[in-house]
Amino acid sequence: MRPISFAIIGGGWRAEFFLRIARALPERFRVTGVLIRNREKHADFQHRWDGVAVADSLDGLLAAPQTPRFVIVSVPWTASPGCILACAERGVPVLCETPPAPDLAGLLRLHKLTEQGARVQVAEQYALQPLHAAWLAIAGSGRLGEPAQAQVSVAHGYHGIHLMRRFLGVDFEPVTIDARPFRAPLVQGPDRHGPPEKEIIAQDEQLLARFDFDNGKLGIFDFTGAQYFSWIRANRVLVRGERGELDGGGARWLHDFRTPISAPLVRHDAGHGTNLEGFHHKGYTLGAEWVYKNPVAPGRLADDEIAIADCIQKMDSYVDGGPSHVDLRQASQDQYLSLLMGQSARTGKPVTSERQPWM
Repeated sequence: MRPISFAIIGGGWRAEFFLRIARALPERFRVTGVLIRNREKHADFQHRWDGVAVADSLDGLLAAPQTPRFVIVSVPWTASPGCILACAERGVPVLCETPPAPDLAGLLRLHKLTEQGARVQVAEQYALQPLHAAWLAIAGSGRLGEPAQAQVSVAHGYHGIHLMRRFLGVDFEPVTIDARPFRAPLVQGPDRHGPPEKEIIAQDEQLLARFDFDNGKLGIFDFTGAQYFSWIRANRVLVRGERGELDGGGARWLHDFRTPISAPLVRHDAGHGTNLEGFHHKGYTLGAEWVYKNPVAPGRLADDEIAIADCIQKMDSYVDGGPSHVDLRQASQDQYLSLLMGQSARTGKPVTSERQPWM
């Protein structure tokens, strides 16, 4: 297996996910270089990531001794469109972080790149996280019938909306969104920098939104930002079809109208107790069937890193002419609906989507 070689624009917190994956699985992934324009950050980055080449220009990044197959754009929202455009102008395939642009105007500008044939994919990894991928496999298996309702409380904004649309099989159908914020006290938990040093009670904001799609399907979005790190705020999913439903613990469905079936969703990890396979995630089973298998096993990665590694593999296949995973059209729709959800929450009024050029 040849390692997948890629370069990275950006050296922030999210960019380090790609670097950790390459360090953990050097036989699968190779970083040819990282672009960091702020020269003051060069020394700190090189200290933490010894052996990774650092460039201060895009041309310098692409002129590395080993040419990258594609470039990963992992920069702040406002800088992302310019980086994507610069790569597209040079004919370099791009895997960009979410969202591809911060506002509708930016999404519309990027859509022109799609029309011009630019090869751009978006690293929307939430549908590839092991548990989410298992849920999606069950929802799409036919066991539940046609999914008509999805209640999603696992991720913010465009991530949560992407999962909702995937569970419901919704593409670009018109939708009316009614969103409301709710604030309540919560003891602060860990953040990106680690666990808390003392007890602090702060106001936590929850966003609740109803998505009424024109095809009769219903989505319920429910998320509080604390869920990403909090030890006491759990994630939840409920998907209902005419023949059954799934929730976090498993699924219930009808074999025929008189025969109900119930099966637990079970996670399998190697390396527990006396198991000597090495510590890694293996997959999920529903009853006797594997509904998800880790595509980078036996890599020792966290679930989100498994999903991001899968994004990289899918991007490599796309560059070779394989199928699209999440293109600018789909990612733009997720961000557009997220912007509308925010508008509804601010104004207290429902909003209805309008047809956009990428549809």
